[in-house]
Amino acid sequence: MILRAIQERVGFIGRIIVGLLGVGWTIATYLVVPVLVARDVGPIDAVKESAKLLKKTWGENVIGQVGLGAAFAFIFLGVILCGVAVVAAAALTQSVFLIVVALVAAVLAVGITGLVQSALTGIYAAALYRYATTGEGTQGFDAQAMQLAFTPKK
Repeated sequence: MILRAIQERVGFIGRIIVGLLGVGWTIATYLVVPVLVARDVGPIDAVKESAKLLKKTWGENVIGQVGLGAAFAFIFLGVILCGVAVVAAAALTQSVFLIVVALVAAVLAVGITGLVQSALTGIYAAALYRYATTGEGTQGFDAQAMQLAFTPKK
C-alpha cells in the first residue's frame, strides 16, 4: 500500500522508485524456493537467507537472470509472431473452426513457453543455490561457469 501511494502521489518518479524496489525484491528473493526446499525454514527466514546468499555471492547471478529473461523475450516474440501468422492464415480460409484451432494453438504455445522459462529459471536458481551453499557443481552445469556466477563482490 505504501508503494502504491508513492507511485500515485509522485507520478513518474514514483513509478521509477516502485520499479527499482520491485527489481530489488525480485533479486533478493531469487533463491527463496531452493532455500525453502533445502532447509526447514519459514518464508520470512527463506527471504532473509536468500538475501544473505545474494550479498555473500553477488557476482554474475543477476546477469544470469537477465540473460535468461532476454533469451526468453526473443523466444516469446518468435512464438507470438508465429501465432499471429498462423491465426492470420486461418482467418484467410474463413473457417471458424480453423481460426479457433489456430487461436488455441497460439495460446498454448505461449503458455508452454512460459512454463519452460519458469522451469529453467527454477533449475538455474537451484543450481546456483547448491553451488553457493556447498561449493559443489551440479551435473549439467559447468563448474567454472558456476564459480563465475558467484564471484564475491568487492
